[in-house]
Amino acid sequence: MSNSAQISVRPFSLTSSLLLGLALIFPLTLFGAEPVAAPDQQPDILDSIDAPRDYLSGKIVSFASDIDRFFGDERNYQESNQSVVQMDISRMTGYGGDQKYTLSGRANVNLPSTEKRLHLLLETNPDKNITGDTTQGQPVLLNQVNAPESFAAALRYVKEKTDELPFHLSADAGVKFQGIHLNPFVRSRGSYSVPLDQWRLKAAESVYWFNTIGAGETTQLDLERVISEPTLFRASSNATWLNDKQNFDLRQDLSIYHTLNDRTALLYQASAIGVSNPQYQVTDYVVLMLYRYRLHRSWIFFELSPQLHFPRINNYRSSPAFGMRLEMLFDGSK
Repeated sequence: MSNSAQISVRPFSLTSSLLLGLALIFPLTLFGAEPVAAPDQQPDILDSIDAPRDYLSGKIVSFASDIDRFFGDERNYQESNQSVVQMDISRMTGYGGDQKYTLSGRANVNLPSTEKRLHLLLETNPDKNITGDTTQGQPVLLNQVNAPESFAAALRYVKEKTDELPFHLSADAGVKFQGIHLNPFVRSRGSYSVPLDQWRLKAAESVYWFNTIGAGETTQLDLERVISEPTLFRASSNATWLNDKQNFDLRQDLSIYHTLNDRTALLYQASAIGVSNPQYQVTDYVVLMLYRYRLHRSWIFFELSPQLHFPRINNYRSSPAFGMRLEMLFDGSK
């Protein structure tokens, strides 16, 4: 594409294209319909492979969920219907670091007597947690500490995935507190997964409006496969649109999660990060390894993450970085 090419994208065109594509590829699955067989029709010979396929799909879903829970992943926070509280202190040195500790936290708590449909959300910097970056939370020496810039409280309504409704849906309404200012926001998120033989395709769509950054949407596609029982491969494509910027922030991650034992796991990841405006271009390439260790029971974790960035601002020359994070994760696990 030449530098003179101009691209104009409307806010929700990606969403429409995604839904149309899924509808064309999986029309019966999306609407919960199944072919109706004639009374005298014999069972299809391919029916015999349904049970192994369902078993394999279940193994992928279960293993991926365990991985996301162990890493305190955004997917676990957004879709677990159990109460979850995360608190982090982190630090990044080298490229992109500021030599300070960063404090952050969030809570998703079931309200009593609502059958887990209504949740109370508490979080820091809600308008900065919209990209779905699996390695965010960036990182720590106890000399200086960056306090969160803002806090937020919201109510969330959740509709869990069922046989009748094969989507996980949630809707939030809340207020961000920044000094003496009160800034309202609303969010909605939906996700849907499709088993594909030995793979799983998962699509997630978020739309939101913040008084501080305006309207936006984030689309994420994950393609997952269990390579072996301790190893998961995931290709994740993410596009975030902000109406005020008239721009897509784009990210492609290729990740391998390797569970060494019940206390230790590794993440190997290669990423390309880019923008669509004024033209499509890559702003950074990143390769990293993340070592995550469970310090105590199932709720105190420590991370080390050596990284190598190749930012456009440095003419794609290598720029090393190193991240550290201490995380406390409270949920139903012991």
